[in-house]
Amino acid sequence: MKNMFYGVRSALMVIGASALLVACGQEEQAEQAEGQQQERPPHPVEVTEAARQDLPLEKSYSSLLRSDDEVTLVARVTGYLQERHFEPGEFVEEGQLLYSIEPDVYRATVNQREADLQSARAEFARAQRDAERFERLLNQNSVSRQDYDQARADLGVAQANVAQAEAALESAQIDLNYAEVTAPVAGMISLSEINVGNLVQSGTELATVTPLDPLEVRFQMPQDDAFALRRQLREGMAVEDIRATLALPGRDGGGDQTLEGRLDYLGSRVSDRTSTVQASATFDNPDGEILPGQFVRVSIEGLKRYGVFAVPEIAVTQGLMGPQVFVLDDDNRARSRTVSLGEIAGPWQILRDGLEEGDRVVVGDPTGIEPGTAIDPQPFSGDAEQVVENVEEAQEEQAEEAAEQAQGGGTEGDQESDGEGDSSQ
Repeated sequence: MKNMFYGVRSALMVIGASALLVACGQEEQAEQAEGQQQERPPHPVEVTEAARQDLPLEKSYSSLLRSDDEVTLVARVTGYLQERHFEPGEFVEEGQLLYSIEPDVYRATVNQREADLQSARAEFARAQRDAERFERLLNQNSVSRQDYDQARADLGVAQANVAQAEAALESAQIDLNYAEVTAPVAGMISLSEINVGNLVQSGTELATVTPLDPLEVRFQMPQDDAFALRRQLREGMAVEDIRATLALPGRDGGGDQTLEGRLDYLGSRVSDRTSTVQASATFDNPDGEILPGQFVRVSIEGLKRYGVFAVPEIAVTQGLMGPQVFVLDDDNRARSRTVSLGEIAGPWQILRDGLEEGDRVVVGDPTGIEPGTAIDPQPFSGDAEQVVENVEEAQEEQAEEAAEQAQGGGTEGDQESDGEGDSSQ
């Protein structure tokens, strides 16, 4: 029994010693890891002081392509459609004769009104002679005052008949002009809505003429964009200086088509329903390849955002509280800062909130940076696009190296497998 007690006691002492050795080993490993972490060199990355700046902005808006001068031809007189002088779908010139609606009938009416006018003028001439004669006779006391007044009244009636006949002739001439429908603008004409021989009434739609050069788009611009644009216009920029680019979906599997144009109108009020301002842009289409009615996207170049904080887009990461950037404290250690994102301006990300003037912000590649990481601040050239390109190139190189290592490891593994297979044989 005593021997058993001593044996258990010896075993407990061995176990205790082993546990003590394990604990000491873990403490040594922790100290070594802490020492390695403390000895890690500062992470070199581009840093800049936060300052407000003006950034150019490219915005695009969806819209419907249209022809501003498109005209729907409408009959202005009643009659049978006698003749059509065009082929549907062809290009017609301004002033070209398109339809004839019984012009002979209206020409006969014009002739009749001309005869009526001649008769009225002849009656006016007779009444004028009578009035002059009665005036002379009245001075000689050969006629009564009443006869003279009657002659003057007949002269006034004759003069009114002349004016009435002239108005009737003018109206008949207008109807005759409307009997021959001409193109008010140059453009492509549609199918005819009425066939030859049918009766048309005043107001009947006949066809549509669509000019193809230039083309117009009208779109709704958010009020922030409109206010920024108006500020630029107040500073001396003309509306025509604002460039617009029209992007059309590619056809036959090709790339997107683009047209260069100009902004020609910016509205003067904000819509109370959409909080937008109407704008329009015009695009030259000399070959007529682009047709109105297509849904397109309009990009406006020349817009600016004034006095904003911005960092290269690559510098923004996702944290527990949302989008974040890294700023440096007095010891050059990284601290996360939650920010509110605004618009994208090329390679720049505009920040609405989260930064203050003078903050030292990490604007380079944030890979490997965590809160508390020691930073070796590198100067920032101000070229955000170059920073993004450098990061992308570095990522591509790392991906290629990883692929090569994976391929090399697979080859060695295959060789080892082959060797094991040979030895087993």
